[in-house]
Amino acid sequence: YQSGEQIVALAAGGNGKGVGFSQLNEPRYLLVDRDHSVHVSDWNNHRVMKWVEDAKEGIVVAGGQGTRSALTQLFVPQGLFVDTLGTLYAADSFHGRIMSFTQGAK
Repeated sequence: YQSGEQIVALAAGGNGKGVGFSQLNEPRYLLVDRDHSVHVSDWNNHRVMKWVEDAKEGIVVAGGQGTRSALTQLFVPQGLFVDTLGTLYAADSFHGRIMSFTQGAK
């Protein structure tokens, strides 16, 4: 990498709008964790997706189970944060709450 050069790579999605694991539907917020995984609030699919570095498909790490107000559900998730223990925090904007998801939880 030299000053002035630009490197462009696809980090997540890129396969049209949809519900598949390689697709996003109105991504809103993202963060990159210390393992270089990309987390995306997939707004219109009501889920948070995670792409590990160089992955072709993401995994659902929160939501994606409908839009009701159960603890496993999100409705138009927005802001995201991952703490040093790997706990994901997501703003569940429609339900007016901040949800936390420990690693391995959905």
